Amino acid sequence: MIRTVLFLLATLIAIPLASFYYDQALGAEQWHTLQNLLYLMLTIALGCFVLSELSGNYSQTDKLWSIVPIVYVWYVAAQSGFSDRLVLMAIMVSIWGARLTFNFARRGGYSWVPWRGEEDYRWAILRQNPAFKNRWAWVLFNFFFISLYQHGLILLFTLPGIAAWQGQRPLNWLDYLAATLMLGFVVVETIADQQQWNFQREKHRRIAAGEALGELYGKGFCSTGLWGMVRHPNYASEQAIWLGFYLFSVAATGRWLNWSLGGAVLLMLLFLGSSDFSEKISAGKYAAYKDYQQKTGRFLPKIF
Repeated sequence: MIRTVLFLLATLIAIPLASFYYDQALGAEQWHTLQNLLYLMLTIALGCFVLSELSGNYSQTDKLWSIVPIVYVWYVAAQSGFSDRLVLMAIMVSIWGARLTFNFARRGGYSWVPWRGEEDYRWAILRQNPAFKNRWAWVLFNFFFISLYQHGLILLFTLPGIAAWQGQRPLNWLDYLAATLMLGFVVVETIADQQQWNFQREKHRRIAAGEALGELYGKGFCSTGLWGMVRHPNYASEQAIWLGFYLFSVAATGRWLNWSLGGAVLLMLLFLGSSDFSEKISAGKYAAYKDYQQKTGRFLPKIF
């Protein structure tokens, strides 16, 4: 676990730096904006760390995952003079963030007392890991991964906004494709989350009422609709959304590979690890889950 955290932190630093220094240099205003974003990110990460340690709720970063990117991208849009492309990018991120915030809120993630609310069940399970038997090991994990790494990643996958600011090309077909892809995958993610919501509500209603679960709900996990095509349609959509966001920087610069791609790549690595952990838990809880894994693709449908 410690080695995994160290690897993630190394990639968080190495990939952006390598791509940044071998690509087009930022202008003075862009560099100043990036510095301000970095200071803001560190402040938010530190605040989440302190609040999580004081409250014992380690989902402080989860509460902000869908909100902070909106702030970052609108700030870049403002610094760019509200250029057409940056405004379009900020609008798309706002649509994404509003939907994800709603979904997190209805699951009990927020509370009138800001640091309360439902904690992601995986944090409680992870705290039982022998590697965190020592209290300070968990504190360090909370600081470096839950708080610092995840907030650093959030900043990174919004940085195509600054790369797009660098570009000189006017709005073109690729911008409209990027917006269409983002909006399309927001719709797919909405459908996936709603299907999961409907399934879990009906399953728990039947349990509370003492009704028979039947074959569908007796398995314990959703495996119909989009969940019958891939095991994580919400995660797959999330990754696609931010790859779509990256396309705006391609449209602006004309370069299919530029320094701002690092955030989307690291996000995909995070979802790979997160889905591994979630599936390990599910396979331990539900007898039919391993068969589901064999028959259904993780992020993409199995063709054969």
